Amino acid sequence: MRALLIIDVQNDFCKNGALEVPEANTVIPVINKLIQGFDTVIQTQDWHPAGHSSFASSHDGKSPYDTIEVDYGIQVLWPDHCVQGTSGAEFHPDLITEKSQVIIRKGFRKEIDSYSAFYENDQKTKTGLTGYLKTRGIKDLYAVGLATDFCVKWSVLDGLKEGFNVTVVKDAVKGIDMDGSVEKAFSEMEAAGARFTDSDSLL
Repeated sequence: MRALLIIDVQNDFCKNGALEVPEANTVIPVINKLIQGFDTVIQTQDWHPAGHSSFASSHDGKSPYDTIEVDYGIQVLWPDHCVQGTSGAEFHPDLITEKSQVIIRKGFRKEIDSYSAFYENDQKTKTGLTGYLKTRGIKDLYAVGLATDFCVKWSVLDGLKEGFNVTVVKDAVKGIDMDGSVEKAFSEMEAAGARFTDSDSLL
């Protein structure tokens, strides 16, 4: 059994969003095509309360993309984004969502950021996705969405750690790319055992 894991295709990460990922909108038609070929579709949704600890605005004298040290390691500080109940947190209107069976919301605990579909950034707090996939007998995951170098990467690495076969669809992901972080993300995912394909091969 296999599933398509659509990561954070939300307005704030798309064109003109609060935390725009370059060329993010180009992955939406590719993902929509892929959705038609999967029986199981899962989405993640960044879902922050106002004043989240990962927002630069929550820290005096800090700017977006500064870093701070927190209990669970280094935290990048972001522009306010994907705040619960705002249009920025909604899925992009062009994305087909009717076939999605589960939405995993992450980052809703004020003091912990969350990139991965499986764990929050403390690497202890689970989202429940592992249990769902195992109950459904799903072993193969195909990861698409935003952003390659953060939420996609951590979802892929944690999915592999949890024992799933994870494949990244390369033309269905886009990254922020801070100082070569996209290339580094691909290297890390490959080293951990991720596979790579493109949408044409998959379809």
